[in-house]
Order: sequence, then C-alpha cells, then structure tokens
Amino acid sequence: MMSSKPHAALLSSPGLGHLIPVLELGKRLVTHHNFQVTVLVIASHTSPAESQVIESAMSPTLFDIVQLPPPDISSLVDAKTTTGSLLSIMMREVRPAFRSSISAMEPRPTILIADLFGTEFFPIADEFQMLKYVYIASNAWFLAMFLYSPILDKEVEGEYEDQKEPFIIPGCRSLRPHEVFDAMLDRNNQQYHELIRMGIEIPLSDGILLNIWEDLEPTTLAALRDESLLGRVAKVPIYTVGPLRRSIGSTSSTSQLFEWLDKQPNESVIYVSFGSGGSLSHEQTIELAWGLELSQQKFIWVLRPPATKGADAAFFTVGSGENDVSEYLPEGFLSRTHKLGIVVPMWAPQVDILSHASVGGFLSHCGWNSTIESITSAVPMIAWPLYAEQRMNATLLNEEFGVAVRSKVLPTKEVVGREEIETVVRKIMEDNQEGNVIRARVKQLKCDAEKALSEGGSSNNQLSQVAKYCEIHMQRMKVKD
Repeated sequence: MMSSKPHAALLSSPGLGHLIPVLELGKRLVTHHNFQVTVLVIASHTSPAESQVIESAMSPTLFDIVQLPPPDISSLVDAKTTTGSLLSIMMREVRPAFRSSISAMEPRPTILIADLFGTEFFPIADEFQMLKYVYIASNAWFLAMFLYSPILDKEVEGEYEDQKEPFIIPGCRSLRPHEVFDAMLDRNNQQYHELIRMGIEIPLSDGILLNIWEDLEPTTLAALRDESLLGRVAKVPIYTVGPLRRSIGSTSSTSQLFEWLDKQPNESVIYVSFGSGGSLSHEQTIELAWGLELSQQKFIWVLRPPATKGADAAFFTVGSGENDVSEYLPEGFLSRTHKLGIVVPMWAPQVDILSHASVGGFLSHCGWNSTIESITSAVPMIAWPLYAEQRMNATLLNEEFGVAVRSKVLPTKEVVGREEIETVVRKIMEDNQEGNVIRARVKQLKCDAEKALSEGGSSNNQLSQVAKYCEIHMQRMKVKD
C-alpha cells in the first residue's frame, strides 16, 4: 500500500545535537510540505535530556518515532575510541534493525533523509527504491571541507595541524591548520578514516540539505554548485532549508529561573553554556567563574562537572549527574554572586532563555544548533569552541558573519585567563562601539533568517523543490506497481 503523500524516513545518529535538527526537519516537512514522516533514532539509556526530547516529540498528529535498539558494540570499542568513531560504529551496527523496521512499515517510506553519520544506509535505501538525502545540520563551509577532505587526504603530507600554510578549498574561505575539526587531528585514528569515507559517500545521495539560508554563505554555496569549483566533488543538488530550530516552550522551563530573568533589564544578562556535550577542565571552570565575577555582568551559567577525558565528555550523558556545583567553583563564588547571577546544574531550556528580552549575550561553544538559536534570537556571542567543527564555526561567527567576539587564545589550546574573560564579556554586554556593531549585525541576520523561512522565502522554496521531487518519485513508484 502506498500513501497519497510522500513518506520520509528521517534517520538520526545518537546525540542531542544530532537529534534536535532531525526532529525539527521532520516537523517542517509535516506542517509545511504535506509529508508523512517517521523518525528513526537509536534509543539512549545514558542521556536523560535526549530521552526527554524524544518523549516530548512523540506526537501522533505530527510523526511516528521508532527507537531502534542500541547495538552491542562492546567488542568493537575500547577506552580510547573517540566520540566520532563510536557514532560511526553504532550506526553501522544498527543497520540490520533499521532495515527490518523499514521493511515492516506500511506505507513503506519512499525517501530516506539521513544525517552525516547515516551515509552507510544508502544501500538499504536503494534496496527499497527510496530517494536518499543527506541532512547536514551545519554550515556550507563545513560541508565544503567535508566534501574536499578526500582530495586533501591525497595532497597533504603529515598531520594537518602541523602544516604552515592554510588549506585551499576551491572557491571558499581557506582553512587554517588550527581550525580543522577534531576528526582531522590524527590521521592514524579510525575517526579520520570514517570522515574520508563520509566525504566520498555524501555525493552518492540524491541531494544535500543544509541548515542555513541562502544569504548567510552565498560565496561558499556558489562554489559548491559550480562545476569548475566544488560542484565537481559535490555532484548533487544542495538545498538550504534553515534555520530550523526548536520553538520557544518546547522544553519544560524552570519557573524560578524565568522569574529572575523577568526582573532584569533588557539585554543585561549573559547566558553561558557549552551545549549538549561540552565540558571544561577544572582550571578553566575556575577562571571562567572569576571572569564572570570580575565583569560584574548579570549571568546564567549552565555548569557541568569538569571534564576528566575530553571537551566532548558529556556527549552521551547530557542531563545526568550531580546537582551540587559548589565544589567546582572558587570558594565563596556562589555567595558573592547570588545577586549577580544564577548557576544552573547540568542543563537548561536554552531556546527559552535566549529568546528572553533580558538576555543580551551568549558565551557559547559554537555548536551549530546553538549558533542558529542565538542568531534567530538576535543574541550576539562570545565564541568559545571546544570540539568537532566548532573552531570553524567560531571563525565564521567572528570573521565572516560579524556576530561574535572571541578570546585571543584558543580555548582548546590554552586556559583562557580571568582578565581576558572579563574583557570579552564586557565587550559584548556593555555599550561600546564593537558591541553595538555586533548587536546591529545579529539583528539583521535574524530578519534575514525569518524571511528565508516565510512564504516565498529561499529556504521555504528549496524545501518545496525537494517535496516536489519526492512527489514525482512517489508517482513513478505507483506507476511501476
């Protein structure tokens, strides 16, 4: 039996930062483009926040969510296995469960939309005669780097970080050695080989969806579509469908927190959070606390236990842990700053906070979901990249988009001192020329983003193109049957 509307299977890899944009794309397809949607996720037993997001999205009026049983990968990994490798292995091992699930669906999906870690599912999509799209919930420069990485792999000798000159990506901003994403830091590591594989597999899709809008990165998008530049490696159409983000009130808000926010002047509070997976070292946590206190700016700080492994230590466990934060902070910090700010343990309703009129700055790890949420709330940023592609994002925010300031030292290389933290916080929060320019710029980008998603806007139109193509494919399938 075939449905009267296109049925899309959306596949998300583990992790809150991967799940949220997939769910938001699913909502958009259902509410604006007349799709039937089934979202497939790997069930998480370690992240309460992830489980909460899945449960709150389980609405029969929108779409079905299928939780695939987590595969046993204990024999395939060890303590040294990186987050990127873990994700690739988990996705690879869940393929039989995914195939069984697709086979049992009525009506069967006619389209697969997989995130970056789902390219190895394309043969299953081919088996069921499904169109296949890759949803890159990030920016065009990140996509360009990913697609060009198999070529760089052949051209660059030695480790990328040790190179003296920037890497030239045809038609795009060049990439400086310190900006490469984590998977490129060790060419002998499995996650590097997974990256190269994905770079080769992405163009095997029928199209690539990006969580940006046309006017945000016009030069890079032009290069990706130009056969004489990156079009020769991209090979397939690229659709900008963003900015897709959670709506206000999509998570349970902490009333006490918002009662406090309601009492603060407009744009007077800086929000400090390092995303769903980010953690700081103990030393850096202490310096950040002192920096916030010295700045004398109002703050909300989402604090996790200091990282003992890596900056992405909380990736699989977001929302779990102890609530007593005083042991990680300078002695007396909470009592000295009790009128100045609030420290929230582990997790907070970020979209609701950023959307509040009292919030005027965001000290962020520069994950793309957080970036989108900040720009669409017209909140300028302090860029504090930690892992994955966040160093690239920080460069875009600071140098290309003009919506962020950043520290002189890279947080992934050195501890950022309290005096420098005080300086960047004041720069973004106080009435000064640089802060005013950034505030005006982020407000303009917010308007551009809203226009792109509105009726007749570029992102709305491009997702309509995808929907039209999926409809034609579905009609062809009916004729074959």
